[in-house]
Amino acid sequence: MKKGIRLLLTPLFLLCFLFIVTVSYGQEVTTYYLIRHAEKDLSDKSNRDPHLTEIGKARALVWKAIFKEVVFDRIYSTAYYRTQETASPIAEDHQLNVEKYDPRNLYSPDFKQATQGKTVLVVGHSNTTPHLANKIIGKKMYANIDERIHGNLYIIQCTGDTVTAQLLSLE
Repeated sequence: MKKGIRLLLTPLFLLCFLFIVTVSYGQEVTTYYLIRHAEKDLSDKSNRDPHLTEIGKARALVWKAIFKEVVFDRIYSTAYYRTQETASPIAEDHQLNVEKYDPRNLYSPDFKQATQGKTVLVVGHSNTTPHLANKIIGKKMYANIDERIHGNLYIIQCTGDTVTAQLLSLE
């Protein structure tokens, strides 16, 4: 019986030790989920701030379902209708406000500090989303998103100086 208890306690002890070491060295994990806004209304070529189409609204609800179990600390979006309308169902479901960010000032020291140790969703555009991913990663891994693609999900985790990134296509 003692041997069985010892076998159970050894992994538990190791897990606790790793947790204590990680916490004691301040190795917080920051997780970024980056997506592009859903399909926008292209009927008026002169409109620089269109709303989502019905298909786009449906995609926003799909994103909401995908992120149902993710515990977000913050949700960011640019000030455009299409990004706000993509982020809003997710924010409402998580009882969070959508915070606006300036796409010209991506991954500023203030943004980095405000999101450190948090789980964050950022809704951007075909050019700003991969650009932000590249800034967080610290190298150019991702190109602008094709205008027809609205299902890319970039997941980036930062732990100390270690950054991991993956791109999922949900098209």
